Amino acid sequence: MSKDELIKGKVLYDDGEHKFIWLGWEEEEDEGMVQVNQYLIINDGVGVLLDPGGVYAFSRVVANVARYIDLDQVKYIFFSHQDPDVSSGVALWLSVTPATVYISKLWTRFLPHFGVIDSSRIHPIEDKGDRIDLPTGDFIDLIPAHYLHSVGNFSAYDSRSKILFSGDIGAAVFPKGSRYLIVNNFDDHLKLMEGFHRRYMKGTQVCRKWVEKVSKYEISMIAPQHGAIFKGQDVHRFLNWIANLKCGVDVLEEIYG
Repeated sequence: MSKDELIKGKVLYDDGEHKFIWLGWEEEEDEGMVQVNQYLIINDGVGVLLDPGGVYAFSRVVANVARYIDLDQVKYIFFSHQDPDVSSGVALWLSVTPATVYISKLWTRFLPHFGVIDSSRIHPIEDKGDRIDLPTGDFIDLIPAHYLHSVGNFSAYDSRSKILFSGDIGAAVFPKGSRYLIVNNFDDHLKLMEGFHRRYMKGTQVCRKWVEKVSKYEISMIAPQHGAIFKGQDVHRFLNWIANLKCGVDVLEEIYG
C-alpha cells in the first residue's frame, strides 16, 4: 500500500455507479490509541458512512470523505454500536452533513453524552435489524450481531459490492510498524485476532448465531472496524474460525485465573 493510499484511503469496489471506500489511517501510528477503519459507500451520488469514528479521527476522516463526495450528499451514517472509537464524533458529523444516523435503539439515550441534543435525525435500529434503501434499488442490510461485543450491535451488508462491514467482529491488534490493509496470510493474522476475540466476544453460541445470519449472503470481503480486510477464501476461513471459537463466558475460568 502506498503512503498516499495509507493517508487518503483506497477504493475497494467501483463499478462506475457504486463505490465502497476505505478511508485511510493516521500517518503516524500511536501505540496509545486503538487503530480504526472507517468506510464510505457512494451509490448514485448518495453517501453512506460506516462507523466514521470518534473525535480524534474526525479531521482526517472528514477530509478523506470530501475527496470522494460533497458532505451534503452524505445522507446516512451507520454506527455498529456505542463505543467512543465508533461514535463519539456523532455530533460533529451531524453538524457537517444532513445525514440520518442509524444506531441500535439501546444506545439512542446515550448519544446526548456525545453532544447530540436533537434526536430528530436519529433512526433507532430495532433488535431484529433494518435496511437502508439506496437510489439504484440496491440496499444495505443491518444485520443483528448482538453481544459481539456490544449488547446492541449490528453488521452492515452492501448488496451491490457484496462487502460485509463487520464492526468489531474480525478485529486485529497490530504491533507498531506492522499494519496492513488486506489479510494475505490467514494463519499469521489469526495470532493478531485471537486474544481480542477470546476476551471481547461473549461466547461460542453467539458467534455461531452471527455466522448463521451472515452466511445467507454472498460475501466478497469482510471489512472490520479494526485490523485488516478478508478477501476470497479467507472470508470462509474467518467465518469457520469464529463459529468454533471458545470465548467470553466459555473461557471464564481462564480469565478469572
